[in-house]
Amino acid sequence: MVQDDNSKDETATVANPLSFPFKTETSLQALQLENKQDEVEEITVPEHAREVPLEAESEKHSKTMVQYNFKKITVVPNGKDFVDIILSRTQRRTPTVVHKGYSISRLRQFYMRKVKFTQTNFHDKLSTIIDEFPRLDDIHPFYGDLLHVLYNKDHYKLALGQINTARNLIGKIAKDYVKLLKYGDSLYRCKCLKVAALGRMCTVIKRIGPSLAYLEQVRQHMARLPTIDPNARTILICGYPNVGKSSFINKITRADVDVQPYAFTTKSLFVGHTDYKYLRYQVIDTPGILDRPFEDRNIIEMCSITALAHLRAAILFFLDISGSCGYSIAQQAALFHSIKSLFMNKPLIIVCNKTDLQPLEKVSEEDMRLVMEMKAEALKTIVGQGGEATNDESILLTMSTLTEEGVIGVKNAACERLLDQRVEIKMKSKKMNNCLNRFHVAVPKPRDQKERLPCIPPAVLEAKAKEAAEREKRKTEKDLENENGGAGVYSMNLRKNYILANEEWKEDILPEILDGHNVYDFVDPDILHRVEELEREEGFRLAEAEDDDFEIDGSELTPEQQAALAEIRKKKSLLIQQHRIKKSTAESRPTVPRKFDKDKQYTSGRMGRQLSSLGLDPSLAINRMRSRSVSRRGRKRERSPETRVANGGDGMDIDGDSSSKKQRLSRSLSRSRSVSRPPHEVVPGEGFKDSTQKVKAIKLAKKSVKKRNKDARRGEADRVIPTLKPKHLFSGKRSTGKTDRR
Repeated sequence: MVQDDNSKDETATVANPLSFPFKTETSLQALQLENKQDEVEEITVPEHAREVPLEAESEKHSKTMVQYNFKKITVVPNGKDFVDIILSRTQRRTPTVVHKGYSISRLRQFYMRKVKFTQTNFHDKLSTIIDEFPRLDDIHPFYGDLLHVLYNKDHYKLALGQINTARNLIGKIAKDYVKLLKYGDSLYRCKCLKVAALGRMCTVIKRIGPSLAYLEQVRQHMARLPTIDPNARTILICGYPNVGKSSFINKITRADVDVQPYAFTTKSLFVGHTDYKYLRYQVIDTPGILDRPFEDRNIIEMCSITALAHLRAAILFFLDISGSCGYSIAQQAALFHSIKSLFMNKPLIIVCNKTDLQPLEKVSEEDMRLVMEMKAEALKTIVGQGGEATNDESILLTMSTLTEEGVIGVKNAACERLLDQRVEIKMKSKKMNNCLNRFHVAVPKPRDQKERLPCIPPAVLEAKAKEAAEREKRKTEKDLENENGGAGVYSMNLRKNYILANEEWKEDILPEILDGHNVYDFVDPDILHRVEELEREEGFRLAEAEDDDFEIDGSELTPEQQAALAEIRKKKSLLIQQHRIKKSTAESRPTVPRKFDKDKQYTSGRMGRQLSSLGLDPSLAINRMRSRSVSRRGRKRERSPETRVANGGDGMDIDGDSSSKKQRLSRSLSRSRSVSRPPHEVVPGEGFKDSTQKVKAIKLAKKSVKKRNKDARRGEADRVIPTLKPKHLFSGKRSTGKTDRR
């Protein structure tokens, strides 16, 4: 039923510390096929596999190794969304208009196209899902076992197998209904066959809805996993919980792993990167492992076991010698011996952490014996030594992640051991023999037995000796800081390098602020000379002021001049008072036209006197002002005598007593222009013969603008037509690129 040949397996690099929802319960309840005992038996490493060198295993898979980038896997839609996407695409990308008057061959072709197009879309979408999820045969064994631990390998294969079966079923359905459509005899028969074909395809997709939901959950979890390269230089940290593994990776890399004072804070694999000798190393922090059988270990511990079993890396086994982790050295030694089979053919270093709480020398004899036994086992893992303990310098190291003592030494030792092992493996390979045949190292031969020492000029030796002496004598500020209490206690003297005429002046206390002023703004070397000049100038100015200071008292003036002076002073004081009054009431004083000038300060007579005093004739200006004061609407301005003379004297003489009725009416209206007028009153010049005609005209005007106001027009010229239903949105089919309005 389910074809495993086309099924695929999922890879995983790092378990996320959130949760592992695919172990016990999945959305596919029918896929729970095995128990936990079977899972444990599949994840354990067989004995014959442990004997095979890891370099041979990695070479086997490096030839067909794929790039593990799980973040690029396409989103897997659920069953309902899958159907909506395909049917919507079919509706948009195929013709939608058909008439019963078409020929039967055209009708058959119309509906066959829809069935084939729908089947092609289903096939492409399902093939994308199957192809993007990684295949089981193409991935590294580390990912294969980690996949089984996290997501249940059989569930994963069964889900992809159902996707493949659905793809084949949809292809068969489309093939059968296309055959039936070739013999359709009417529009109704063809349409029913098309509906049945699409309906059966959608039914198949809805039946695999749980498989699609399961794969989408797997995809989301895989997208959150960082990438581990099985073939890169790797340092693997393992040990009991709460022994300082996460603190160590935070110290040597830029990783930010959560560190808490309780066990199993790290629930998944975390990756960091560091550099050593211009080479990049990946450091993997594994969750804590407890000393118990494989059957009893949970998913978190099995992640660490999987990494230890399949990754070719330098192993750092952390040992808490202080006992603050909650586990004794005996328990940690028992764990070491239970998983030591996973350390074969790998550089192993035992790291005694938390030496700030208890040094290694102060542990008990029993604990020291256990540590030495672990060291003896670690010596057997040195590559190329045949199990003999020949070098124990970098096997047992001590450090403290709190004080950072020995942290860099542990990192350097692990990187150096791993580098030596990788170089030795490459030197033993067949490829290296082919490369060595191309190299030739030239060694110069001595021409005689005479010894020739390097010749260094005496001047160079003296300069180097002098430079070394100065470097030894001179004390830097850092040295002075360390001698005088360290940072926060020592305060650097900034005055000792001042260049002053007297060396004693360096320690003088100079106030910076005096009487609210900056003292440095008033520092001047010529201050005394400038003060003398200012005093001298002040004396000159006082003498000049005594000579020029006098006031007119009036004693030297004649009586006429005294009277004129008194008048001037009186006028000046009066103007000042008037200005002050106007200024004080300027805000509350209203603006009043000149025609309401009660004080008669601005009259035509005053203007005439001012113009006459200037030697100008005021008559024309006065007449023009008087003519403008008459209402232009009320009465017609009379022509001036000069105008009538200029026109040839042809003007008609009008008797003042025999003025017409129209003229009298206009004069009466001009006198009562300030009185409000009702709307229907007829004013001469408006063009209405009576008030009835004017009322009717006003009604017609209001009626004409009623529709314009209702349509919110700006005026008679507003011809804008609002687009209520744009044709490109409400008619026809949408072509490619028009789906953003759905």
